[in-house]
Amino acid sequence: MRTRLAIKIHSILEHYFPERRVFLKSDNDTRFIRLRPGTQIVAFAGSACLVAWSIVATAIILMDSIGSGNFREQAKRDQRTYQARLNDLSAQRDSRASEALAAQERFNVALKQISVMQSELLQSEIYRRELETGIDVIQSTLRDTMQQRKAARTQLAELEGSLQEGGTGAVQAAGSTAPMEFLADALARTAQERDQVIADAEESLLKADRMSQEIALMQDRNDAIFRQLEEAMTVSVAPLDKMFRNAGMPTDRILETVRRGYSGQGGPLAPLSFSTRGEEPGPDTLRANRLLNQMDRLNLYRIAAQKAPFANPVKDAFRFTSKFGFRRDPKTGGRRMHSGVDFAAGLGTPLYATADGVVTHSGWQSGYGRLVKIQHEFGIETRYAHMSRLRVKVGQRVSRGQRIGDMGASGRVTGVHLHYEVRVGGKAVNPMIYIKAANDVF
Repeated sequence: MRTRLAIKIHSILEHYFPERRVFLKSDNDTRFIRLRPGTQIVAFAGSACLVAWSIVATAIILMDSIGSGNFREQAKRDQRTYQARLNDLSAQRDSRASEALAAQERFNVALKQISVMQSELLQSEIYRRELETGIDVIQSTLRDTMQQRKAARTQLAELEGSLQEGGTGAVQAAGSTAPMEFLADALARTAQERDQVIADAEESLLKADRMSQEIALMQDRNDAIFRQLEEAMTVSVAPLDKMFRNAGMPTDRILETVRRGYSGQGGPLAPLSFSTRGEEPGPDTLRANRLLNQMDRLNLYRIAAQKAPFANPVKDAFRFTSKFGFRRDPKTGGRRMHSGVDFAAGLGTPLYATADGVVTHSGWQSGYGRLVKIQHEFGIETRYAHMSRLRVKVGQRVSRGQRIGDMGASGRVTGVHLHYEVRVGGKAVNPMIYIKAANDVF
């Protein structure tokens, strides 16, 4: 059975691949090689596989070349779009910076006006107290004058009665006109005193009317000053309050923390008390105290703003090259968390502290290169990495805007830039939350 099958297969192969002989002739001899059907099939299959592999490889190379060309074009388009976006962001940043400077100037002018208005308010309140004291004196004088007039009228009535009772007989008995002259003089003096009292009373009433008008004008002026102060406080406090809320910082706890930093009681501004007689404070006093509370809040906000990282660590021209969050690692190509933002500029660009604080680290740290850590209030820490030069030492107190180092490329980097981090309670947060929150204020 097997022999028949083999004979049949061999006959089929002989039909399609007949046996061939290849003669190799030399000068002295002639040889030949027999190409059996099986050998021809193996050679044919090998040649077919080689041709197929060449076709597939060529197709793959062509497709890869076309795809990589498209990818390069797409990468170039993305790069141009990204560069245009960076230029737009840079222009917006410059515009915001100029607006912030203008807003700061307006804020300083408003603060000076508030100081002047507060001085005028205190002076007007002193003048009002003087007017009240003058009115009290005038009213007391008026009461004394009315009592004196009443006493003079009583005395005049008594003299007239005594004259009617024994006037004529006494005169005839005395045989003299002396009592009559004495009585006439007394009546004349009494009439003169009465007229003087009436004149003094009328003058006192006129003075009281004039002082009432002055008090009314003074109250109108005080009301206008109060309105201007209240508007100035609203314009000044609202942006700062919004800035802290946008940064996710609880304003009441922040202000209480700053208030505890004062030595003494009552905060930087104490309430007004114009009354020394134990009376309830008037509407103006309550209004002035509300303004002082707002000024106290404004002052606390300004102090807190210096202690939180609302400033930008780079003041020269720069580009944002990497944002906060997960990204493709430029070294390994893998996906990993980027716990800060990157600012790219020239080598040696000055770097500044973004808030008041104390330097807790100034030196080399693996990955970060030359690194500065600053501990601020409210449990906030900022980090400035990859510096080329450090300008502060551990334990040194720094102020907002103070130069702490120069931009460089130390540590694990691919180019010159600053890696800037903000950590709250040891956990990294997006620094742009603070920077963007302060765009409309500073």
